[in-house]
Amino acid sequence: MNNDTFNLDKNQLIQRAFDQMEKSVQGTDYTLRQKLALTCRILFDNGHDSGLAGQITARTEQPGTFLTQRLGLGFDEISVGNLLLVDENLQVLEGEGMANPANRFHAWVYRARPEVHCIIHTHAVHTAALSMLEVPLEISHMDNCVLYDDVAFLSRWPGVPVGNEEGELIAAALGSKRTLLLAHHGLLVACSSIEEACLLALAFERAARMHLLAASAGKIQPIEPELGCEAHDWILRAQRSAAAFAYYARRSLKQQHNADCLLE
Repeated sequence: MNNDTFNLDKNQLIQRAFDQMEKSVQGTDYTLRQKLALTCRILFDNGHDSGLAGQITARTEQPGTFLTQRLGLGFDEISVGNLLLVDENLQVLEGEGMANPANRFHAWVYRARPEVHCIIHTHAVHTAALSMLEVPLEISHMDNCVLYDDVAFLSRWPGVPVGNEEGELIAAALGSKRTLLLAHHGLLVACSSIEEACLLALAFERAARMHLLAASAGKIQPIEPELGCEAHDWILRAQRSAAAFAYYARRSLKQQHNADCLLE
């Protein structure tokens, strides 16, 4: 590889960086259950706590089934050992207890989006506050461009999302995007991996907080669409997501209250 990079244009430098990421950036070797439990702890540690509200699910290799947390436990209490395996009707196949009845809409999203393997729904406080304004999330900062042109908006609150009607409505509102802001409710993230879903949930809450801060000071100015899309694709790489997830996992596991996270 030519080490003289000063004559390369931006696209060449971006591709060079992607090639280097493929070879150099490492992720983790956590199991599916470990990733799911770690994500719950990471979310709790980063402002997504809302008591027992919110759900996380991940598809398993068995068609029509997914892992989720037990109703009655907060994100800070989830471990590998208390996750549930459920079917699309929320019948428990492995584990003790019951799943959150609101998980019904997850099944609708999974049916509509076969490439989605993890769904996160939380009522993180800044996202919830923004949802009360009935306005879409504005992405206008470089750090938030992982969400650029990737946030849908559901302007009508359908009530408690335990019916099939809500599942159809939410799946339709999400469309082909990775994230959704639900008015008077919270956020939804639907991604191809747990790592990506975790990072986009964190990014969503940070973007909502920045939106509220900026809007309180003046009118938010848009960024150029071409540059927003460029930044979106730059950040949203599998290797980068794996490395970032590994960082948040290390940070979370340093906390004493997360010591039991990986226990069977």
